[in-house]
Amino acid sequence: MGSDHYFSSTPSGPEVRRPLHVTLNGAPRTLQTAGGIFSPDGLDKGTAVLLDEVPSPPATGNLLDIGCGWGPIALTLALKSPAARVYAVDVNERSLGLTRDNAAALGCGNVTAVLPGDLDPDVRFDTIWSNPPIRIGKDELHDLLLLWLPRLAPGGTAWLVVQKNLGSDSLQRWLAENLPSGFAVSRHSTAKSFRILKVERSA
Repeated sequence: MGSDHYFSSTPSGPEVRRPLHVTLNGAPRTLQTAGGIFSPDGLDKGTAVLLDEVPSPPATGNLLDIGCGWGPIALTLALKSPAARVYAVDVNERSLGLTRDNAAALGCGNVTAVLPGDLDPDVRFDTIWSNPPIRIGKDELHDLLLLWLPRLAPGGTAWLVVQKNLGSDSLQRWLAENLPSGFAVSRHSTAKSFRILKVERSA
């Protein structure tokens, strides 16, 4: 997929929504999707691995999904932790609209979907879940992760899913070398050609 396809703020082509039938948080859900976003036809393999492998999020606090697409990670966070505040960020306006409407359809009033620049820079996150957009390029990916991961609250944890053949091990090393002091990076698990990387901020 070209970068214009879902990494741009306004995807080319009209937005044509269609039903999306998926299982989230252990139950079938009927949501909406559209072209011009990441994985419009369902749950991609990496996100599915992330949702299967990571422990439950904190019951309260601020939770973050980086690169929300139509919303599977943010919606799962909101369903698991209804008393928490879930933030979903994406550069793609179409993705944000779908995430907002899908959250409303599930009764998840605790989801805020915004452009990265519209999220209060003072907000700190108790957990971050992300299937980061590896294909935007190494430099852009590094900038993205250095923007958000340092915004973990003390004692907070981030969980990233990265395909092995797309550089998960080199990304783990890079994060360990480039995050500020007080952060620890480790490999949590491996499943179906994906690694789950764990980033912890000391309390």
